[in-house]
Amino acid sequence: MADLSDFRKVYDKGFLVENDLPNSPFDLFENWFKAAAESGTYEANAMTLATATATGHPRARVVLLKSYDENGFVFFTNYESAKGRALAENPQVCLAFFWEEQERQVIIEGVAEKTSREVTHAYFQSRPRESQLGAWASPQSSEATREELIQKLEQLNEKYPDEIPTPNHWGGYLVKPTKIEFWQGRPSRLHDRIVFENENGSWKRYRVAP
Repeated sequence: MADLSDFRKVYDKGFLVENDLPNSPFDLFENWFKAAAESGTYEANAMTLATATATGHPRARVVLLKSYDENGFVFFTNYESAKGRALAENPQVCLAFFWEEQERQVIIEGVAEKTSREVTHAYFQSRPRESQLGAWASPQSSEATREELIQKLEQLNEKYPDEIPTPNHWGGYLVKPTKIEFWQGRPSRLHDRIVFENENGSWKRYRVAP
């Protein structure tokens, strides 16, 4: 067994003081996201999406956040993929961001629901042509060879020489948060953890121990 006990780092780049924080978790998220993006973080919008099936089988993967506001956090995927099938069975999800340069994490618990077809279509048409074709060509999470995928891509490229229609099996999810935790690394492993929890439409804020 590999011994990783010496993998250690001192966290000392920031701190969280309740009285200095905005009342809205979305305002704090925006401040942190902008800081990560402006620092040159590689794909600051990358987030871990954790799902579970109706029987409780968990799965996590990294996806890209494509928009956010006070309604929630949006990502896009194939509705027939493993994550799409899990979300159809159990819409409870968890999102996690980790921004190493700032020694920060954001953990979001919530419920995922499909975006409107108008939102999905607008985003799909904004994607590069290659990404649009890929959404059609890939039977995501199903068994397929590389050769089959390339052949399908070539066929679709010929089939759609101009505008590519938005697939019905592909679209967005809006994660409506019920709890958002902001984690700031601190020395002695006494990390700052501030939780915003939605109670009947209002956000309650409190600190939890690291």
